[in-house]
Amino acid sequence: MSNLKNRVQLIGNLGNDPEVVTFDSGKKLVKASLATNETYKNKEGEKVTETDWHNVVAWGKTGDLFEKFLSKGDQCGVVGKLKNRSYQGENGETKYVTEVVVDELLLMGK
Repeated sequence: MSNLKNRVQLIGNLGNDPEVVTFDSGKKLVKASLATNETYKNKEGEKVTETDWHNVVAWGKTGDLFEKFLSKGDQCGVVGKLKNRSYQGENGETKYVTEVVVDELLLMGK
């Protein structure tokens, strides 16, 4: 049951090419945005699609797969956990970010 405490599963399309950040230690972080769509009918019976954007990050071998096989618009599935962090912006203002730290990646159709 402990696996279910902080687990996220999403299927969507990349909104940008994966961005690779390489640290002095040689460790790589890969960042991207993932769009998920939900479709429903409104009161008038019209089909409405809502898009949500998710920040996703991947390390190690999972990050390598993102970098090697995915680009903007590609569909993929991710499994991971939610992480919240904060940092100081250029003007000294505190910014808050929620990210999905990806543990598993499913490459879908090309």
